[in-house]
Amino acid sequence: MMDEMAEYRSVFYYRLGFDSRAISWLAPADKTSFITCDNIGEGFFVNHGHSTQINAKSIGRNFQVWHNVTIGVKTQFDDNTRPVIGDNVKICSGACVCGDIAIGNDVTIGANSVVMKSVPDGCVVVGNPAYIISRNGLKCKESL
Repeated sequence: MMDEMAEYRSVFYYRLGFDSRAISWLAPADKTSFITCDNIGEGFFVNHGHSTQINAKSIGRNFQVWHNVTIGVKTQFDDNTRPVIGDNVKICSGACVCGDIAIGNDVTIGANSVVMKSVPDGCVVVGNPAYIISRNGLKCKESL
């Protein structure tokens, strides 16, 4: 049986930092979700975070992430190629955001999208490779 609180505990223990070791043995975090980030803003929301890997330089306020999302490095040998994610960003199920890129404010990344280039503010991106389908609420089709 899956523990519904395990995802919450993963974020809670991340926020506690080193001190979480003292209590985490009482109620384990989600063992399929991993969070490695220098700074995460307030309003961080994980919706069904199963198999979610978050390895970013920083994440802004009101960040939403769904299950099976990968955020991280482009190559396993260079940990400095992590993304920077802005405020009010939503990353949907199965998306992959990798490399030394910037995801702007008010961005939505669609399900199963592969984002390897920076995304400007106010965009909705989808596809593999990802492209812009909406910019500031206006429909478009632009490559990144």
